[in-house]
Amino acid sequence: MPPERRQLPLAVTMGEPAGIGGELTIKAWLQRERLPPFFAIDDPDRLERLAADLGSPIPIQPIRDGYEATTVFAKALPVLPCLLDHPVMPGRPDPGNAQAVITAIERAVTAVQTGSASAVVTNPIQKSVLMASGFRHPGHTEFLAELAGARTIMMLACPELRVVPVTVHLPLKEAIRQLTRKSIVEAGRITALSLIRLFGIARPRLVVAGLNPHAGESGALGREDIEIIAPAVEDLAATGLEVRGPLSADTLFHPAARQRYDAALCMYHDQALIPIKTLDFTGGVNVTLGLPFIRTSPDHGTALDIAGRGIADPASLIAAMRLAGELVARRTAG
Repeated sequence: MPPERRQLPLAVTMGEPAGIGGELTIKAWLQRERLPPFFAIDDPDRLERLAADLGSPIPIQPIRDGYEATTVFAKALPVLPCLLDHPVMPGRPDPGNAQAVITAIERAVTAVQTGSASAVVTNPIQKSVLMASGFRHPGHTEFLAELAGARTIMMLACPELRVVPVTVHLPLKEAIRQLTRKSIVEAGRITALSLIRLFGIARPRLVVAGLNPHAGESGALGREDIEIIAPAVEDLAATGLEVRGPLSADTLFHPAARQRYDAALCMYHDQALIPIKTLDFTGGVNVTLGLPFIRTSPDHGTALDIAGRGIADPASLIAAMRLAGELVARRTAG
């Protein structure tokens, strides 16, 4: 019999190899006493050279599957090989390595689906480089949704705040055009269910941000809050959820306001990400809700400007690993 899911390691993807993902993985392993076991899906030679270049040489142990990782983890960084096609230059992404980046994500999903990993933790990708190589997804969330055949949404979480953008990687004009009553209701339902199943909140409290200044000022500053958002809030309330809105976003994130809800639904990307990154830039975690497995990620990008310099802060990746472990344990216990 395979080990119970909560005893299995996390599968950590390589992310953009010219970015800081490899450095973060190495630094996380150096703090392994604080973390659940994990294995990297990466090029072992690349990680070994990177660790040496950073002045932190560590033992690297190639593995065949996630089951081996738990026996290796205490003494070496377990690596499921995913070989790169081109040499890596820090700060200079190479489209020729795009397929390896994509393959690492696919192998992480396969690992959780086949029971050799407990959750997926993704290092940041350089979306523009992947798209130039034919990748048709705007980000991890959409790609994972396709791989899992699921309707997903993105949550950003830190100890002080949880936010869910209803529209994500879209130009603002397009985000407004695509905002619908149905999409808000779906996001609210998935959020509430995830708060119950993953975060252990028996009766979640949701708030819904308005789209326009002052939530439209009774229609004087836009009709979307009246015609789209308010009906969606009514639909969610009719299912028995505790939900309020639309509320003016400019007063939704101060300390007293945050005490009155468990998650905030936001209408577009920056409305959600600006407050959480302001509150906890290094500790924020991206959680994909709606998947049949747990996926977390650091809430930052590839940081090409500091790649290879040894100064990248692993705090967000460590937070993502710790949260993934907590969610796995809570879901398993439930």
